[in-house]
Amino acid sequence: MEKNIVSAMLFLIIPLLMRPVLASGDPVYTFCNPESRNYALSSPFENNLNLLLESLPSNTSVKGFYNNSTGEDPDEVYGQALCRGDVNSTVCRDCIKNASQEILKQCKTEDATIWFKLCQVRYSGQNFSSFMVYFGMYPDQNNLEKNLSINPVRFDKVLTYLIDNISSEAAFDPSKRMFATGEIKFSREKTIYGLVQCTWDISESSCYSCLVQALGDLHACCDSRQGGIIVTANCNVRFQLYQFYNASSVFLTYPSSKGPKLKIWMVVVIACIPISIIAVLVGSCAVYHGRNKRTQRGDGVAITQNGELVSAEELSFMDLLTIVAATDNFSESNKLGKGGFGTVYKGVLPDGKEVAVKRLSRKSWQGLEELKNEVILIAKLQHRNLVKLLGCGIEGEEKLLIYEFMPNRSLDFFIFDSKKRTELDWKTCYNVIVGIARGLLYLHEDSRLKIIHRDLKPNNVLLDHEMVAKISDFGMARIFGENQYSANTQRVVGTYGYMAPEYAMEGLFSVKSDVFSFGVILLEIISGKKNSGFYLTEHAQTLLAYAWRLWNEGKELEFVDPLLMESCQTTEVLKCMHIGLLCVQEDPADRPTISSVLTLLGNESTSLPHPKQPLFVVARVIQTNHIPTTNPSVNHLTISGLSPR
Repeated sequence: MEKNIVSAMLFLIIPLLMRPVLASGDPVYTFCNPESRNYALSSPFENNLNLLLESLPSNTSVKGFYNNSTGEDPDEVYGQALCRGDVNSTVCRDCIKNASQEILKQCKTEDATIWFKLCQVRYSGQNFSSFMVYFGMYPDQNNLEKNLSINPVRFDKVLTYLIDNISSEAAFDPSKRMFATGEIKFSREKTIYGLVQCTWDISESSCYSCLVQALGDLHACCDSRQGGIIVTANCNVRFQLYQFYNASSVFLTYPSSKGPKLKIWMVVVIACIPISIIAVLVGSCAVYHGRNKRTQRGDGVAITQNGELVSAEELSFMDLLTIVAATDNFSESNKLGKGGFGTVYKGVLPDGKEVAVKRLSRKSWQGLEELKNEVILIAKLQHRNLVKLLGCGIEGEEKLLIYEFMPNRSLDFFIFDSKKRTELDWKTCYNVIVGIARGLLYLHEDSRLKIIHRDLKPNNVLLDHEMVAKISDFGMARIFGENQYSANTQRVVGTYGYMAPEYAMEGLFSVKSDVFSFGVILLEIISGKKNSGFYLTEHAQTLLAYAWRLWNEGKELEFVDPLLMESCQTTEVLKCMHIGLLCVQEDPADRPTISSVLTLLGNESTSLPHPKQPLFVVARVIQTNHIPTTNPSVNHLTISGLSPR
């Protein structure tokens, strides 16, 4: 008891003792730009500089960031100050004041930047936006001893995973205000703590690009060390093996490696229909419902997955009466949409939580397989850009999946509706594009299982209340082995217009087939036009053909929706069109990986390769569940047709 009290007191006291120490101290790094000239003492430039620096502490302490200029050309001085996102206004003001005084002592050049642990100050005789060039600085404190007891390869991977995730949060989540912290277990004894931050005067993509480049510098200087920091004019990255910040942080778990048993199970899933798993799932739900009618959430049962359980703490098994009441008996007024395997309804649980309920086809074999797929594949997957599966329910012929509710419905509801599209500006569209890419990156590379979605399209991209994109509908997704890169199927299912040609015509699918679908969506967002059915227009046989023709004729701007032109940067939207054409190239080997796509989106200076012509002959595949089942023999047919070049 006494030990707990002492621990609690130390927990409260230590942060208070740390703050004054952190707020003072020497600069982390000072950069007096050697390529700029020295200003003369008592000159108009120096007078303007003094006035500017005097204004920074009080103004920066209000919001944590401030930039302004003083004087007139040719003696105008531009200034900028940033405080770390976890400090209060008093600490911020004191740090900026100290930094402003110190930079005058250390630098006499017309361009300089100084970094402290809790803030940074920058000034220049030129407008910062006119020369935004990345440069990373290696402070002396990076010369920490290497930790010889750790596996350097694994340390590098875990550190990269941590910094990449919090960089995405800082850059693309508006609520983070370009600052994020996180922690991840490297081993039982060691935790890596990370912090990233950008200045507020740059775009989300520029922030992410800066952090990605800073991470590269961090690896160069500090791999396997006790800690490291990279400071730049527009972003900072730091990690330590102890908590050095005062903010609440994101807890991350590095995806575990897949052992031999899991690999064997993957092969079985891909090769055949896992009837035994379906039986376990149905049996578990039935047992749970029979033994635990008094509660919606049990204490133990679930789905066996090679010895692993999807516990009731991770996935709720709900009884039918609760779901019927939540959806008002699946009323038409609560109907959100209909897909190939069932209908989706809005529901409100007894605790007031809004959910989306997918009611799978009552007697279809595909519906039961989709239920198995959804539960096994995504019950344990957690990512900001994936729709979260909350629970399931099976009673008799009813097969139900319960998801988090997305108030803004799906992406197609916005981009293909003339009225709703007016609500989208380029910034929102760009964030949606990056969100889809980040969700795919998690599925393809960062999750514990390599997952191919196989049916990525706008109505499977849902939007939350902040218009954050979340990939949904994993009923046709497939798991790949750790070293597996492609697979073949005789049962081609998907949606015409979004299937890669090698999948539509040969049944061959891979991560690159998902990249193709992403490219189609990207071009649809930019143009406001739908790929499937585009042959009915006067422009071209397909949206891809239309984009390709305009690209080669130098008329790319004609492809962009006029509504987006009002709010976009021309170079950025044309870069996205270029990336879209790279993603829909005929040969899968020519298409970039989704990680490369994110790098291209975030790096403004990278030159893009010239895309090759897309394939305009595409097999049209009709899903068997859309065919009337008056003749039982058609249940496993795949009907294909060709649209002309």
